Amino acid sequence: MSLPCETTRAAARETFLESSGLSGAAITALPADASMRRYFRLDGKGLLLMDSPPGAEPLAPYLQVAQSLRGCGLSAPRVLAADGELGLALVEDFGQATYTRLLAAGHDEAGLYRLAVDALLRLHRAGPQAAEGTHAYDAQRLADEAALFIDWYAPLLIGARGAAQLRDAYLDTFAAACRDVAMCREVLVLRDYHVDNLMLLEGREGVAACGLLDFQDALCGSPAYDLMSLLEDARRDVPEALRAALLDHYLNLRPELDRRRFMADYRVLAAQRHAKVLGIFVRLARRDGKTGYLAHLPRVLGLFRRALEDQRLARLRDLLDAELPSWRQPLTGETLVQRLATY
Repeated sequence: MSLPCETTRAAARETFLESSGLSGAAITALPADASMRRYFRLDGKGLLLMDSPPGAEPLAPYLQVAQSLRGCGLSAPRVLAADGELGLALVEDFGQATYTRLLAAGHDEAGLYRLAVDALLRLHRAGPQAAEGTHAYDAQRLADEAALFIDWYAPLLIGARGAAQLRDAYLDTFAAACRDVAMCREVLVLRDYHVDNLMLLEGREGVAACGLLDFQDALCGSPAYDLMSLLEDARRDVPEALRAALLDHYLNLRPELDRRRFMADYRVLAAQRHAKVLGIFVRLARRDGKTGYLAHLPRVLGLFRRALEDQRLARLRDLLDAELPSWRQPLTGETLVQRLATY
C-alpha cells in the first residue's frame, strides 16, 4: 500500500477545515501510532481533526462504531463533521488524560481498570445488537491475524524459507484451536482495548467516565477478546492479582455466562492475539521503520508462552517446540537487530 502524499493530505485538511468554518485554525499534530491515521488538535477549540486516508483507513467504520458505542451510553467522541471521500472528520477532543499517562503518574491502577471492565460489561450487555453492521470475527480473520506470527516473527528464528515451509501446518493447527470461538457472534469486539486507547473523562459519571478511542476495526465476536486484550497488555505488565480479580469481577456480574466456555475462549484468543502482535511489532520495525515496538517483544512472548500452556493449545505448542525450537527464548539487542536486517 502506497503512503498518501503529505502535501495532498495537508491540502485536503485545509479544504475540509474551510468547509467547516475553521479556515486558518491553528492545529497541532499529535504523536502518530502504528496506523496511518493521524490526529491534529485544533488549539482552543476542544476538537480534533482526524485524518484517515480513504485508501488505507476508511472513515465509515469509525463513524458507525462511534454511534453504536454512544447508543450504549458509552463515551466515544462525538463527530461534529465528516467527509468520507476526503477521509477527514472533526471529533470531540477528550483531552490528554489517557490511562497510560495516568498510570505513569501513579493514578489508582485498580480503579482505572475496574472502570474499563465496567464499560465492557455495559457494552456486552447490549449483545450482538451493538455490533449490527459490523463483520464477524470469523475463522478467516482469526487466521489472517495469526499468520502474522509465521510470516514476520518466525523468519527471525528459522529464516523466511523455513517459516514458509511451516506455514500451512501452523495455520491448520491454529484454525483447529480457534474453531469454536470463530463461530461466536455475541458482542461488539473493539479489538484494541488497552490503556493506550482509554481515557478518564472529568465531569462524567459511571461508565461514561471511560473515554474510548481507536475502535474503527471493531467486529462481532466473543466477549472474551476485549477483556483479554485489557488484562494481557502488550505494552505494560498487569499485576497477576489484579488480573485475576478483574476476571472474577466481570464473570460475577455476568452469571448467565458459561464460565468454562468463556475461559476457553479467553485462552485461545490470548494465544491468537499475542501471536498476531509478535508479528505486527516485527513488521512495524522491518517494513515501516517503527522500531520502538520491539522493546515489547519479550513481554508479548511471555504472554504467548503462558497462553500455550493451556491443554487446548497443546498441538500448537508441540508444533512450535518441534519446528521452532528456540521460539520460547526472547530475541533482544544486537541479535534481534542482526536478524531483522538479514532475513
